[in-house]
Amino acid sequence: MKLVVIGAQWGDEGKGKIVDYMSEESSIVIRFSGGANAGHTIVVGDKVYKLHLIPSGIVNPDKIAVLGSGMVIDPEAMFKELSSIKEQGLEWENRILVSDRAHLVLPRYRKMDLDMDSKRRNPIGTTGRGIGVTYSLKSSRDGFRVGDMYDEERYSLLEEEDRQFLDQYKDKMKGMVCNISQFLYENKDKNMLFEGAQGVLLDLDSGSYPYVSSGYSCSAGAAIGSGIGPKQLDKIYGICKAYTTRVGNGPFPSEYKEESDGDLGHQIMTIGKEYGVTTGRARRCGSLDLVALKYACWSNSIDSLVLTKLDIFDTFDEIKVCIGYEIDGKVVDVFPARIDHLSKAKPVTKSFKGWNTDLSECSSYEELPVEAKEYIAFIEKYVETPIGTVSVGPDRNATFNRVDPWK
Repeated sequence: MKLVVIGAQWGDEGKGKIVDYMSEESSIVIRFSGGANAGHTIVVGDKVYKLHLIPSGIVNPDKIAVLGSGMVIDPEAMFKELSSIKEQGLEWENRILVSDRAHLVLPRYRKMDLDMDSKRRNPIGTTGRGIGVTYSLKSSRDGFRVGDMYDEERYSLLEEEDRQFLDQYKDKMKGMVCNISQFLYENKDKNMLFEGAQGVLLDLDSGSYPYVSSGYSCSAGAAIGSGIGPKQLDKIYGICKAYTTRVGNGPFPSEYKEESDGDLGHQIMTIGKEYGVTTGRARRCGSLDLVALKYACWSNSIDSLVLTKLDIFDTFDEIKVCIGYEIDGKVVDVFPARIDHLSKAKPVTKSFKGWNTDLSECSSYEELPVEAKEYIAFIEKYVETPIGTVSVGPDRNATFNRVDPWK
């Protein structure tokens, strides 16, 4: 079985936790896009792991984790992260592989990234990790790949400061480097989990351009960024929160506004601990945007959704969801490509009764209060996609399947 997990919103949906949860049934976890700008938090008992480059499946002790061809890898950040998780008692040696086709992020790219964003008329809000610069150089065919470190002719073309930087990691990485297509083919009979970064609405082509990431976070990226054909992918799971968040600049139709929603945005941010794992930036919060979620399901062939952070609404009497956009006096229910339309979209909402119950006490869908089930049923009907898994807390165990994703 080959299972793909992607974010179905603007990122930060809880992919790290869900990948960790679902990887228990897999042998290999492949991260297929993004770089150290990603941030995945995994809670297992009293331990909290914060990952950026390393696939979330590494937390399970017997899994192989692969950094795929579609990733952009900062070796310094990678080894710092590996050192950090080892200090927490997580043994990773002989379990990390890196595609020789992945591109490398060099230190000077970080400054270039920040300089580039500061000169834009409409800054994107980059994390400053050099991700965009690396992807840009990749597209212009001026990038440098992991495998190029062992090609002396290619290596000699680098600037002196780049070689000095990579000299620290060249030998340390050599044993990890693999031909990912060969590796996946040789292990084709094993369960594999393909882990996305960011979210569909941040995808370079299908997201809210230009306020997007530089890589592909769509489901098709699982094939492109790993090294297998799309026909080999069996299922696509999309992760979404019970509300919506966004980091950085860009339009956000369902965002809570102080003039209409009071301090609701701040409440959700506080209860949900909506702060970036990578940057520490507070996330903008809003009601669940079903227009955007439906688009994510359409454009990614999502077979099933995973609903996370449902428990954040435990103390709310009323919950609103966005079911349409009012644009220039006309109500639409289709996510627009044009940024000017998205920027002036006003949310059309529907209210649901809250459940005022501690959902963390529930260990199955059947135990959820009727109000929570009604909320889930409405989402499923609107986006025409089933919710197969529900999460009601940060811990690995606070998750239950309605349908086994591996069958």
